[in-house]
Amino acid sequence: MKRALVTGGSGTLGSAICKALAAEGHHVLVHANGSPDRARALAAEITVTGGSAEAVAFDVTDAEATTTALDRVLEAGPIQILVNNAGIHDDAVMPAMRRQQWSRVIDVSLNGFFNVTQPLLMPMIGTRWGRIVTVSSVAAVAGNRGQTNYAAAKAGLHGATKSLALELAPRGITVNAVAPGIIASPMADIAFDADMVKRLVPMKRAGRPEEVADLVAFLASDRAAYISGQIVSINGGMI
Repeated sequence: MKRALVTGGSGTLGSAICKALAAEGHHVLVHANGSPDRARALAAEITVTGGSAEAVAFDVTDAEATTTALDRVLEAGPIQILVNNAGIHDDAVMPAMRRQQWSRVIDVSLNGFFNVTQPLLMPMIGTRWGRIVTVSSVAAVAGNRGQTNYAAAKAGLHGATKSLALELAPRGITVNAVAPGIIASPMADIAFDADMVKRLVPMKRAGRPEEVADLVAFLASDRAAYISGQIVSINGGMI
């Protein structure tokens, strides 16, 4: 049984990813920061339905706290599947954007990627098998008004994904990113009404979290062993 860590695992998309990985037979570590109760509840739900899961809590922007938490996680064995899903957005047009808005969004997505991924690499390399999947966004591919900070953070992950894929390919480890478009969630439902979704998405609907989770689970499987360094869009034909 491979061990999988999903950062931001207690959110709508993260929860779907955790369930999909558990259904593939992996032991899933459901990460949260601000909502540890939700992570524990999801881990319990997965366990009750026959899967294997536990909850972990730490702030991915705090390098020291993240390393301490991951050291405890690694006591039980290496993480072989890592899904970097933690991220936030704090939208504003650039002329009105505060420095804190820029820094915080970059810190969670980009520095959080380093803080979580780097400590897990040597144990993963030692197993000669690994899957790293990072959740990006259509905004990083096409840009989006009011999300210069968010697009910059996610686009930075694209470069990191491609470079890390080259470094780890000889070790049997693949590194990919998925770039979702509009995915149904309480937050997206507020930001995009039905008419707006129909205007923006050629398929005339928002994606389902489970559709993204299925893609992540595929990239984390043996079936995707020859796919690495790719940014895979899942957006209903938006671009």
